[in-house]
Order: sequence, then C-alpha cells, then structure tokens
Amino acid sequence: MAKNLEYYLQLPYRIVLYPSGQGEYAAEVPELPGCISQGQSVAEVYKMIEDAKICWLETALEDGIEIPEPSQLNAEYSGRLNIRIPKSLHRTLVEKAKAEKISLNQYINYQLSKGTGHAFK
Repeated sequence: MAKNLEYYLQLPYRIVLYPSGQGEYAAEVPELPGCISQGQSVAEVYKMIEDAKICWLETALEDGIEIPEPSQLNAEYSGRLNIRIPKSLHRTLVEKAKAEKISLNQYINYQLSKGTGHAFK
C-alpha cells in the first residue's frame, strides 16, 4: 500500500487524554509531534484529536515531512482484558459512558488510565 493519507489513517496511533481542572480535556498523539487538541467532553476531544491528526498528516505529506509510524512497544500485549464485574457496576459504567456520549470501552479505558496514573491510549 502506498504511504498516503489513507495508509497513515489505518495505523494504530496512540491517543493520550489529559483531564483538566475545569472539566475539559486535552489529547495528543505522541508519535506526531505537536498533534494536540482539546474539548469540553471526552467525546468532543476524541473528535477534535482525530481532526487534528488528519490535518497533521495532510500537512506533513504536502510538505514532504517524514511521518513517524506508531511504535510497537506494546506489540506483545493484545489489549484485551476479560473480567467479571457485578451487574450493578456494569449498569453504572454503561450509564456514565452514555452520559459522556462515548463507548463503554472508551469510558472504562479512560477510568482505568485515570485511576492508575497511566497515560490514556
């Protein structure tokens, strides 16, 4: 496949989410220096960082800038985790995700990252 915009958009770039003290969020794509955005909610910041990533990649392609590909640091991990939780917790998580207008997976990932101090990916 040619290394065009479509090629780079298919790559699994990490997105790191940072909550701010005012209830807003910032996000960055660490492999793409300067690719950052912000939003009022988790759902909004995800949309904004995807738009920023597209603009970053388009500009780099137009200007002939070398585009780093995602690192393979986590290649040995599948990213899957199957756990059993109480039904009441499951319901609460679903409700919170709906309130944020994001998927349950995104919400749990964010909460786990926030709770462990690990950068959201």
